[in-house]
Amino acid sequence: MQFQKLVFENASGDKLAARLDLPLDEKPIAFAVFAHCFTCTKSFNAVVNINRALAREGIAVLRFDFTGLGESEGDFAETSLSSNVSDLVAAADYLESNFEAPKLLIGHSMGGPAVLLAAARIPSAAAVATISAPFDLARITNFLGTGREEIEAKGEAEISIAGRKFRIKKKFLDDLEQSHMEETIRDLRKALIIFHSPRDTIVGIENAARIFQAARHPKSFVTLDDSDHLLSKRSDSLYVGSVLAAWVRKYIKVKQEEDRKRDLTDNRVVARTGKKGYQTEIFANGHSLIADEPIAVGGSDTGPTPYDYLVAALGACTSMTLRMFADRKQWPLESVTVRLKHSKIHAADCQDCESQTGKIDAIDREIELAGQLGEDQRQRLLEIADKCPVHRTLHSEIAVNSWLKE
Repeated sequence: MQFQKLVFENASGDKLAARLDLPLDEKPIAFAVFAHCFTCTKSFNAVVNINRALAREGIAVLRFDFTGLGESEGDFAETSLSSNVSDLVAAADYLESNFEAPKLLIGHSMGGPAVLLAAARIPSAAAVATISAPFDLARITNFLGTGREEIEAKGEAEISIAGRKFRIKKKFLDDLEQSHMEETIRDLRKALIIFHSPRDTIVGIENAARIFQAARHPKSFVTLDDSDHLLSKRSDSLYVGSVLAAWVRKYIKVKQEEDRKRDLTDNRVVARTGKKGYQTEIFANGHSLIADEPIAVGGSDTGPTPYDYLVAALGACTSMTLRMFADRKQWPLESVTVRLKHSKIHAADCQDCESQTGKIDAIDREIELAGQLGEDQRQRLLEIADKCPVHRTLHSEIAVNSWLKE
């Protein structure tokens, strides 16, 4: 996932720090805005993982720090749900002016009510997603503990959340109590998907039920089973991102493939490895792939290894070549299954190899042919397997030219 660091101004003139997560070497099919949870920041792991999953499917996502949080300017004590909504509108306006108006709004936890309220002021948004979002905002103040009593008595108080101290004023509580979520959701007039876990101990699953009941169609609900409120497990947030990417395509009017002609003059494959680990994003001919290394060698095992892809290329090319040959000959070949294994062997153990010292690469290839084929036909197909283009490339002299991009 590529990203751009951005800064935009909110309605009060404060500069808000943002990142635009982008598909790898591909023009986005749509843009989205993400509202993070209360007192969180744009760098929260769940946000990053969800955006990564969306970027793989061609959706660019703007994540930013609300006023007074993270790297953004402003005083958090002066903020409220209404100011968060205003920040979201400013983010959408920035995207429309500099890139493309957002078609999807995503809100996690308190970011959920924020995007539901902001949706009416962002006409380009065709779909809204809430994750672990509360419905009864007045009850959220119960989590402030004794701080609520101090706020009511003194007008403000310093509370501790996740080990960090924040100053909250009474206008924050008043704003929550004055927000009419049921009416807002009923009048949404946009596609809505709700993600929630029955094991959420911060915002109970009943909140998702009330959001769903208040909403009009089209609406969807996805249970997150064993996940917690913050989607602490990486697999949970990636799951949300992948499901969301598939769901939203129905509502954002993605151009059909024939309308998105590929530039065949630039057939480069792009691979990008980030700052941590070995997980590598690959963009090949309009398709997004993932490569990684096994956990035993320091990877995360989230995708095939580079050698897996190399061997897979030979297997795919072999089966395609045999399919083409059999079709041309009109032979009754029903299917081709190719099983391959890559290993390093001692050159001395290879009778047909030129090298006799050190180790060499060896690929074992088993070919299974299904169909009413004669023995002569089967043997001919075995010969043709050695003529597939990738096989020939692996046996030919290869020049790899490398340079640094300026």
